[in-house]
Formats: sequence, C-alpha cells, structure tokens
Amino acid sequence: MKTVPPVHRIALLFNGSKIYDRGIISGIGNYLSSTRASWDLFLEEDFLCRLKGIERWQGDGIIADFDDPLIGEALADIKLPVVAVGGSYQDERAYPKGIPYVATDNNALITLAYTHLIEAGLQRFACFSLPEAQANRWAQEREKSFRRLMQRDGLHAEVYRGMGTSAPLWDSAVEQLIAWLQSLPKPIGIIAVSDARARQLLQACLTAGIAVPEQVALIGIDNDPLTRSLTRVPLSSVIQGTETMGRTAAQLLHQMLHGMPSTGTHILIPPDAINVQVSSLHQPLGNPYVMQALLFIRQYACQGIKTAQVAAYVGVSRSSLESHFRTVRGCSVHDEILHFKLAAATSGLENTETAIAEVARACGFKSAQYLHTVFRREFGCTPREYQQGALVVPGAIG
Repeated sequence: MKTVPPVHRIALLFNGSKIYDRGIISGIGNYLSSTRASWDLFLEEDFLCRLKGIERWQGDGIIADFDDPLIGEALADIKLPVVAVGGSYQDERAYPKGIPYVATDNNALITLAYTHLIEAGLQRFACFSLPEAQANRWAQEREKSFRRLMQRDGLHAEVYRGMGTSAPLWDSAVEQLIAWLQSLPKPIGIIAVSDARARQLLQACLTAGIAVPEQVALIGIDNDPLTRSLTRVPLSSVIQGTETMGRTAAQLLHQMLHGMPSTGTHILIPPDAINVQVSSLHQPLGNPYVMQALLFIRQYACQGIKTAQVAAYVGVSRSSLESHFRTVRGCSVHDEILHFKLAAATSGLENTETAIAEVARACGFKSAQYLHTVFRREFGCTPREYQQGALVVPGAIG
C-alpha cells in the first residue's frame, strides 16, 4: 500500500508586487513540483503580505522575507519552524538569531555589476542608492560593498542616496538627481541598487540630455521586465538567484519539518548572470554631433523618426550628420535607426504570446509585412521563426 506523505500547512510571507519576491515564490513552487513534499500554501489572494494575526496562525511552518523589518518583529516569538530569506550582511550579528537564513549575496551582486562596467572600459564609478532606513538595509549593504570595492581599487566612492519616491516630492527628487548627475565627471559607470532606482536614473539622464551609455553607463539589479518596459533605452541588470533562493529555503523547511535541525544556517546565493542591454554598453565617442544624435535616436527610433528629424535635433545639415556617422559609426543615420528598431523588435518577440503585428507597430515598422521583409534581409530568418526559437539572431542586442 502506498504511503501518502503528510500535508503540511505553510505560510509564505512575501510581497508579490516585487519581482524579487515573485522569483523566490517561484523557486518554492518548483521545489514542491520536483519532490514528494506536500504543502498546503497560505498566501494572500493579492500576493501581498499582511501580518495582522500571523502569531495566531495554526500551521506547520513559515518562509518569510526578512528584508521587511516588520516581518522579523512579527515572527520573533513564534514557535513554528521558520526559514528567513533576504539580503546578506557583512556583519554576522545582523542576521536573525536561531533562524536559518537564505540570502542573496549583496557583495556578489555589486561585484558582478562593477566588473561588467570595468570590462566596458570605464574608469570612474558611482552608486545610486536609497535613503537610510530599516526597510532599506539591503540597499545600505550594497552601498557598503561598493565602498569596499572602491577602497580596494584606490578609487573615490561616489554614493548618492537621493530621496524616497513620493508624489509630492517627485519634482524635487528629479531636480536633485539631475544636479548630481551633472556634477559627476564623465564618462562614468553608475550602479543602481535596484532596477526601480536605475529607471529613475535613466529618466533623469534623458531629461537632462545626458547620453546613455556614452556619458553615463548604468546597470540595475533585479532584471525586472516591468521596469524595462518603462524605459526608452534598454536597461542592463544583474539577475538575482531568486529561484535558487526559493528552492533552498523550501528544502531547509522540508528538512526541519522532518526533524532535521537547521538553526543558524546562513546560505549565500550568488547572482545568476547579467542581462546586458544598451544602457551599460559604453562606447567612448568624441563626436558631439553623433552623441546627440544617438541620444535622440534611442528615445524616438520606435516612433518612426527620419534622418532629417535627427539632423534638425542636432542642429546640422543632413549631409553633414551622415558624414559624421560614417566616420564614427561606420553606417548611415538610417542604419542606426533601423538597428535600434530591430533590437527593440527582437526583445518584443521574446514574448511568444505577443502578436507580430503588435511588435511591428510598437517598434515603428509600417506593417508586419515590412518587419518580415527587413528581418529576413538582416538576419536570414522571419520574425515568426525567431519568436518560436527556431533560430538565434546574431547581433540582435542594440
């Protein structure tokens, strides 16, 4: 007779509005799918975390995001098995006592971003962080890692925390961010502690007319597709190992439920990789006309702009701008616009549920047929073949 594994009631205390938390939840689900563990999972219907009454919850175990200080406080005296997840700390005393802790390795995240910017040829660096607060401890840990790397390499540690995000203070926050950006020596590579922070940085650069990535190359952390969809210049980002974090946390709790002690275990999970996009692909350009033109193209290529409009923005004749482009970039202005539109199209086609006609429209092509023609000419395959994964398009990154 088959033995039916016991069903355990497990609470997941996360805020699913964040891609970080969603990745961890996904990892927990993947662990359950690949093992004989049988869990009845408690999650709020809207995937947000509400702590009221959690101390009276009659379950078997909890996995929780301890980056939120309120969660740590709420679970301080609970008698159930708890596995904490969150950011790593340089000071071991900062970890919750007596609880197994699965951490994203903040030092490894910053080191990977920093190494990428060095490899892009940059020699000056800055960090865009968050205001100091208990809820932002993870950001302060990333700051510390950045400062330590700068000290190690004998460089000045330029850190700007800025203001928190709120509607009444938004204009002031943007003005102060632009002032900071304008004060920095150029070119410079900036590491933002999150993609949300990187998006604000990118928006400020575009507002101030600062060329990305020629003058400011930037990289975020999270690889959040929602944030990427809100930026005109594709954003580079470090991909956290959240799926591995979720799997590891679930495995620890599974072991605890079956009598295996895990008290005080600290496990650091490194980042998966970097999603390299245009924002960090620094190319030193000495030609101011080309730099201005690229800034305009990256913002408006998918709106169907023509070479004459780019020349008008830069303030030179069309023939003069074409000459500058052929000297510096080895291509025409039209080629540059097309290259950026195709890069946006390949990114859009990665979502297999998006209609090709919709991708064509969003990227500034007159029709799906025109996108088909250009795609086949440039890459030797159709948009449909690319979307279905039949072929890998060479050089498709913008």
